[in-house]
Amino acid sequence: QVQVVEFGGGLVQPGGSLRLSCVASGISFSSYAMAWYRQAPGKQRELVAIITSAGSTNYADSVKGRFTISRDNAKNTVYLQGNSLNPEDTAVYYCNADRWFLGQHYMNWGQGTQVTVSS
Repeated sequence: QVQVVEFGGGLVQPGGSLRLSCVASGISFSSYAMAWYRQAPGKQRELVAIITSAGSTNYADSVKGRFTISRDNAKNTVYLQGNSLNPEDTAVYYCNADRWFLGQHYMNWGQGTQVTVSS
């Protein structure tokens, strides 16, 4: 059974930092691209950051230079470090595991974790 579970959300003051973690089980973790998405109230879900199975990363323009995605394959865990947070970063953050294998697309989502940036 595949499980994707996020940890680390909460309330952060503007200018503060937050580290999110996501543990994925039941999959060949090292073979998956892992990503963080977010969805703010009234807005569409958007890609925040992605790290491929090879370790390459890409970021949304809105978070470049402030957020860092990393992975620990030995722990089946992906992280998102966010610095210099602002109220526009307030959203539910979702972890995603994605893989194409033998013509089949495998995608698994976590339940999301709320991040609120407010004073």
